[in-house]
Amino acid sequence: MKLAVFLAHHCAVEVAVEAERLGVELALVPEGFRSDAPSVLGALAARTSTIALAPGVMQIPARTPVLTALTAATLDSLSGGRFRLALGVSNPDVSLGWYGVPFDRPLRRIREYVDVVRLALRGEPVRYAGQFYRLPPDETGDPAWLRAAATRADLPVYLAAVGPKNLALTGEIADGWIGVFNSPDGIAESLTHVAAGRARAGRSMDGFDVLPSIPVSMHEDPERAAAPLRPYFANFIGLGSKERSIYFAVAARLGFAAAAARIHEAVRTGDRAGAAAAVPFELIDQLSLLGDEERVAARMAEYARANVTTLGLTLLAPTAQGQLETLRGAVAARELAGRRLRS
Repeated sequence: MKLAVFLAHHCAVEVAVEAERLGVELALVPEGFRSDAPSVLGALAARTSTIALAPGVMQIPARTPVLTALTAATLDSLSGGRFRLALGVSNPDVSLGWYGVPFDRPLRRIREYVDVVRLALRGEPVRYAGQFYRLPPDETGDPAWLRAAATRADLPVYLAAVGPKNLALTGEIADGWIGVFNSPDGIAESLTHVAAGRARAGRSMDGFDVLPSIPVSMHEDPERAAAPLRPYFANFIGLGSKERSIYFAVAARLGFAAAAARIHEAVRTGDRAGAAAAVPFELIDQLSLLGDEERVAARMAEYARANVTTLGLTLLAPTAQGQLETLRGAVAARELAGRRLRS
């Protein structure tokens, strides 16, 4: 099982350089709230040489598919072919509230979006007649044709997905899956839907990258390790309308509906501290890597047995030094987990 790391923009370069030294496979840059992804990825391309780079993830409603393809081709060129494109449709309220883009028929939108991106990355004139994307919209317009950066038809495309239908679509049209709020048991269940999508496309799971984003915090006391992760979970569970939020739905499905309702209400009233305090330890523990090296290694082994191919470490310590210490501890735990799995 390989390792990836999700970076915070304020210390992304420093942590990515160390991750590369430690042999981490991939560095991903989240998008939303605090930073966009391509700006930070450009800085990483200039300061690293071997680690693969990806957004984690670029939000589909925020950009036209041709611009996304152009951005991907540019970053791939700047990084010497190390770029992987990761996309997500985002939460319904973010799609409409931030970008003014409707959330209706999201699966069809994703499919067409990826079609256009791949067409552009093949270096062909972009002519596409879909329900949501018609390029050019009439016969008088010139089609897009990416020439400003080298294009790569086989550039890997990952999709972030949560629900069964979106997971199946991811298996059908993407090269990898980025998961969020995933326990080892949840990974195994999600992969049944991904595999169904792969089968629909006539493909096996061979070569498909299973990459969950897993918060990690290391301390000999798991309860204390969970403390810095509470705002992260509260933020996602409290995002947008609870009736439409995919993150609220995941927490409820795991048996924490009452706690999720309290968290959501606290976020809505501006009580962020109260929202964080309301996140149950049991929820964090199900979906995170918590504790000392031994405990984290045991949990990593569970993810490996659930067929995770690349474990994404989400570092949430507030300082660069704290993130570096967590990263080094997690790499050591992965080595310990690997020895146990081989024995």
